[in-house]
Amino acid sequence: MRILSGRARFAGRSSLKTWLFGVIRYAAMEEMRRRALWSARSVDVARAIDVADPADGAQRMVEQAEQRAALRLALESLSPRQRESLQLVFYHGMTIEEAAGVMQISTGAARTHYDRGKKTLAKRLSRKDR
Repeated sequence: MRILSGRARFAGRSSLKTWLFGVIRYAAMEEMRRRALWSARSVDVARAIDVADPADGAQRMVEQAEQRAALRLALESLSPRQRESLQLVFYHGMTIEEAAGVMQISTGAARTHYDRGKKTLAKRLSRKDR
């Protein structure tokens, strides 16, 4: 193919037979090199697939994103008072009494909303895990 395509040209510095065998030899070496590189790449790919990634990888990030989305959906499904009491206590670090003051309701009502919200949230999140 190299001779027919013009990539290999006879310059007359050697005999035709020597030149022809040289073209064949270089073509064979190039093919062997190409196959060696190809097999080395395919071996590395197979090895890379079997080896676990020691770093915190994409799988963990995906799992965390799914957990956050499930929590967000579960929180959105709560009543506004239950959601507000849980957010004030868990995310803003308030006590139930402080949350009651912010929500402008009695401490007993805040405790009720907080308790019902936790139970409902736990139930909805446990259903999503199954």
